[in-house]
Amino acid sequence: MILFHGSNMKVIQPKLIPQNRYLDFGFGFYTTLNKEQAVSFSKKVSKRRGGSSIVSVYELNESDLENNLDILRFKAPDEQWLDFVFANRSGNYEGKEYDCIYGPVANDDVYQTFAAYMAGILTKEQTLANLKVKKLYDQMVFATQKALGYLHFKEFFIVE
Repeated sequence: MILFHGSNMKVIQPKLIPQNRYLDFGFGFYTTLNKEQAVSFSKKVSKRRGGSSIVSVYELNESDLENNLDILRFKAPDEQWLDFVFANRSGNYEGKEYDCIYGPVANDDVYQTFAAYMAGILTKEQTLANLKVKKLYDQMVFATQKALGYLHFKEFFIVE
């Protein structure tokens, strides 16, 4: 499996760096299977922090991951996914800790819908109905040092 990470620097040795904000799947090193998504994110990061837009590319042996790590998978933006993302984004997640988490991204395209849900404007059912019509990309988060050990740097490229 090939994974991408968009940033303003190449990341040869991924690290778990504490965040000052709450993200979809909590604390961890975020990657995606979608090259376009990583390119887009690298542009946002470099605009915000300076530097170049860079995408780091990694290889991952899926069977090693499956056999040795505790993984949470979301196949779609369903009720379980919404509850998990809401708990993480609000800083209230107190559930089980996983090595890796995989599933849809609550990205910029769905931000307004998600913000309306978090503010109590939309019900859970309305939010899920709105999310079903959006094209959601994926993300795979490596939440433990053990999980990062399965991620192997392959190359990087600068986004023009």
